[in-house]
Amino acid sequence: MRRFLSLLTAFVFVGLTAAYASDAKPFSDNKEIDLLTILPPPPANDSQQTKAELGEILTLQVTRTPEMVARAQADAEEDVWRFADVMGPEFNKDKLPKLAAFFDRIVETEGAVVDPAKDVFKRPRPHQLSDLVKPAVKLSNSGAWPSGHTTLGTLMGIVLSDMVPEKKAEIMARAWEYGNNRIVGGIHYRSDVEMGRISGSVIAATIMKHDDFKAEYEPAKAELRASLGLGGA
Repeated sequence: MRRFLSLLTAFVFVGLTAAYASDAKPFSDNKEIDLLTILPPPPANDSQQTKAELGEILTLQVTRTPEMVARAQADAEEDVWRFADVMGPEFNKDKLPKLAAFFDRIVETEGAVVDPAKDVFKRPRPHQLSDLVKPAVKLSNSGAWPSGHTTLGTLMGIVLSDMVPEKKAEIMARAWEYGNNRIVGGIHYRSDVEMGRISGSVIAATIMKHDDFKAEYEPAKAELRASLGLGGA
């Protein structure tokens, strides 16, 4: 009986987890935003550009400090709360449920747009091209072009800075660091990051026109600004 109850509890937990995971729906996908028609193809593996970018990664590998590595590892987390260091202590998931749900959809949007493009471009990661590369962050074998983390960081930065224009400079600088830490971590080339910034900007410009985006944006923005002690904007 105990075994049955344990199995039943586990089944219910898995079911609820799956249901929760499917709650966040992307605001768009690759059918609307086709990165294959927006981005150029990646440089060839044996091109001078790839060799130079690989050299940059190998140089960083021996010059990055423990603090840089720790920062890159922390930024491997794909969520908006990585901006807390510029938004302040009130910027956390428990205090901002509407913002949290809204940005869950932003995260899903990045994957829905970027992942199909990665699968077509199929640019190898630096560690797949050279065994000299020893990434400091979790390995990934998905396509490198464009950087999904950078796409998301740029997208989150644009939306956040639109909500809180008073902190736009700090927010966008943090978004740029978020992408750059993929190079520091040794998991992306610089041009992957540059393409991610383009991708994030295009996605932001597109979804901000959507009615469902606007409907969720306004209450999330109001919640955030109230939490930060800011007036309407």
